[in-house]
Amino acid sequence: MQLLDLESKIEYKFKDKSKLETALIHSSYANENSTHKEKISDNERLEFLGDAVLELVSSEFLFEKYKDKPEGELTKIRASLVCEMSLADVAKSLSIGDAISLGKGEDKTGGRYRNSILSDALEAIIGAIYLDGGIDNARNFIRKFILTDIENRHLFYDSKTILQERVQALQGKVLTYKLADEFGPAHQKHFIVDVCINDEVVAQGEGGSKKAAEQDGAYKALLKLNEKG
Repeated sequence: MQLLDLESKIEYKFKDKSKLETALIHSSYANENSTHKEKISDNERLEFLGDAVLELVSSEFLFEKYKDKPEGELTKIRASLVCEMSLADVAKSLSIGDAISLGKGEDKTGGRYRNSILSDALEAIIGAIYLDGGIDNARNFIRKFILTDIENRHLFYDSKTILQERVQALQGKVLTYKLADEFGPAHQKHFIVDVCINDEVVAQGEGGSKKAAEQDGAYKALLKLNEKG
């Protein structure tokens, strides 16, 4: 994907395109392509900044929206909106994975679609927008693309517990998680898990750990159950 196409999707035009370029450089690409004479910067510093901006803007948004909710409830809602799965979901909707610069090995093992890489890149883009256009532009981006569909995104917060409660309320139904596949090097494993109700696969989740894959699958299963009513 060209940078202009991505700018169109995120609805922000950078004055300094190099900030967006850096936001899309994964460490694997930087490590493979840096030389003694020229070191390529990855997106980790921008991710650090974007994470802080995201926490501020989301806290501000929830503080204004839910005037009667206590701190504990606001913290839970914020956690669901800005967790890895939620941010990766937003990144996928914006096709950010197509624009990320990855090392060859990372790309071959599906890194372009890995939740951790996508969520980090989204936070790096937030940091880049903040540096390029200030807090107002960063706030506009976050409110438009991340702080939306709160009812569904709230399910990201411990989806496994919510799903377990839903299934237990159904007479004679048993919830299980079954490992369907795992691949990748030992330090960067990727897991695929089937979510089953009475041995029927109702959803499939994926993630960098079994727990993350189960959480992803539980969220998808909840969405399906909600659709059925």
